[in-house]
Amino acid sequence: MDELPDWPAGTVAILSTGGGAPHGIPVSTALRAGPRTVLLALALRRESLARLRTDPRCALTILDGRDLAFTAHAHAEVVQEPMAASDRVAAVRLDVLAIQDHGQPRFTIEAGVRWRW
Repeated sequence: MDELPDWPAGTVAILSTGGGAPHGIPVSTALRAGPRTVLLALALRRESLARLRTDPRCALTILDGRDLAFTAHAHAEVVQEPMAASDRVAAVRLDVLAIQDHGQPRFTIEAGVRWRW
């Protein structure tokens, strides 16, 4: 994969950060903002946000019900804190360095994670 594929808004993804032992959290705010750019919102109280400040290397894994499975390895930057839309979240840009395609002809991803607030 040379570019990020499209995925529906609200798709649950896993954001993995370092800055210590690996730390993964589900996020539903990841939006494709370009061929190698993702924007997402993180609550200001999130440990992941603090970890990204210490070590901006991260990975975003998406498994979607349209047989989409990939991990975007990226460098994160907090671009707005707090966000104009909410004083409880920060906007984070992920500049994608590499995309790991997990698609396999041996299996099909038929459904993604569903959640509601």
